[in-house]
Amino acid sequence: MDRTAQVIGQASAFLDALERASRAAALDRPVLVIGERGTGKELVAERLHRLSPRWDQPLVVMNCAALPETLIEAELFGHEAGAFTGATKARAGRFEEADGGTLFLDELGTLSMGAQERLLRAVEYGEVTRIGASRPVRTDVRVVAATNEHLPDRVAGGTFRADLLDRLSFEVVTLPPLRARPDDIMILADYFARRMAAEIGWPDWPGFGANATDALCSYGWPGNVRELRNVVERAVYRWDREGPVDEIEIDPFASPYRPVSGSDASESGMPVAAPLPAMPAASTPGSSRQDFKVRIAQFERTILANALEENRFNQRATAEALGLSYDQLRHALRKHDLLHAGG
Repeated sequence: MDRTAQVIGQASAFLDALERASRAAALDRPVLVIGERGTGKELVAERLHRLSPRWDQPLVVMNCAALPETLIEAELFGHEAGAFTGATKARAGRFEEADGGTLFLDELGTLSMGAQERLLRAVEYGEVTRIGASRPVRTDVRVVAATNEHLPDRVAGGTFRADLLDRLSFEVVTLPPLRARPDDIMILADYFARRMAAEIGWPDWPGFGANATDALCSYGWPGNVRELRNVVERAVYRWDREGPVDEIEIDPFASPYRPVSGSDASESGMPVAAPLPAMPAASTPGSSRQDFKVRIAQFERTILANALEENRFNQRATAEALGLSYDQLRHALRKHDLLHAGG
């Protein structure tokens, strides 16, 4: 993710979170960063490090969810040669690598209870013991941790240590999701679009049309800034007409041809699509050699026309029946000159 984009925005909740991180940076205390996926938690960790007295020392990043539980402790605290199968030589852990600097632990909530206990000791006493070693090693590390979980609930459920949470939450920076920053959506979208337009060689950026703006602003963005970037860049590179970009595809997997099991759809409560019309038959002996694209276009038009008629020319109902977004349907109708059918 482009780090420049992650600091773009004017929503007060977002600016307040950045300001809180900036103020905490100067204090040599642990910080816990909370936020949904795609909100920029690693950005805040980097901000805490770069604005701290440790700025010229290592910033070591570890995603706790990226490793199997059996290797987490070895990665964090290191191991001696022969400590376990495959440990042919001694290796320093992330705490030793970050000595003098900052250790960022992403996805903290995935740590096992055993790893949590050893982490607490490392944070509390400033020392770690490699697996297979008999003596601890002193380290000077500032810990910044991040999660998308509500850790107090995990404590109540007995899956996260209360004492570790107390130790790590000297300061808690909670990043707002993009849906709580509605005024920032088009600011970010315009930024991503301009960059994409330049990348693919457009001489200038024509902006977004009304339909695209409405689609971008009305969506909930569960994937936050990361998802917004993907959607905007896809819209720009697919746009092949003059004027403002005015078609947005939120879900790239949406298609009437997507593989969905009928039994799975029934069990999940999803509507099962009606059978598709048969491919138009060849009308003359030579038509079997008709251009492939022309026949596919005829087939698509037949599907659209039938679906419109079945849904009484209600375009939103037709889009839902076909498993398309409203904007995708409008694009298809325009392509086949059916946009005003039934009108």
